[in-house]
Amino acid sequence: RGDPSYEGVKGEHAAYVAALQAAGVEVDILEALDAFPDSIFVEDPALVFSAGAIVLRPGVESRLGEAEFIRPVLERHFSKVLNLAGGCVDGGDVLRLPGKVMIGLSARTTLEGALALNECLAELGEEAVIVQTPHEVLHLKTACSLLDDDTVLCTARLSASGIFRDHRQIVVPEGEESAANVLRVNDRVLVGENYLGTRLLLEKAGYRTMPLQTAEIAKIDAGLSCMSLRWHR
Repeated sequence: RGDPSYEGVKGEHAAYVAALQAAGVEVDILEALDAFPDSIFVEDPALVFSAGAIVLRPGVESRLGEAEFIRPVLERHFSKVLNLAGGCVDGGDVLRLPGKVMIGLSARTTLEGALALNECLAELGEEAVIVQTPHEVLHLKTACSLLDDDTVLCTARLSASGIFRDHRQIVVPEGEESAANVLRVNDRVLVGENYLGTRLLLEKAGYRTMPLQTAEIAKIDAGLSCMSLRWHR
């Protein structure tokens, strides 16, 4: 699909921030890190929960330095900030479900990292389950999103794997697999503007959608959950 343009990504990011604010979220915009261009995807180097935060170790070497910049920010917001003890985990491979946190093994998240994350999660009172991210899919959440306590939006491939058998599932149409990464924020679901079939499914199911342009960030396998860390105070 080609490379994204700087101005295009910048515009999509600005619209994303505005959408979060319109949905009632207080947004803290961090300083740019020119040495770490992937740091726009702030979800990968850390996880946040009401009880605390976890600094992760992204699975690509060029991103490892992001941790030293995200840690002080997290310490301003959380009294407890834990560090992943070993292995690698990208936050894009971690999906919080009611009663458990799903960790997807992938090219970016190792078994050693998932086991170390399980220990951190236990310290925050969370229970983890480890699953396999589909091959040739960058992150687990590239192929799924939580819509509410009972419902998951996912690709047909991930649905067939059975990992969401205990949940109601909405499966994105064939050809719109990238639309599975949406972001539920309060009473709204942020969704890629060009995924008309997925938007229709969500609206028929009773969700209030907020379409956003994602054509540029999608060129590097990014989605709407990637660009923020979100929690309830």
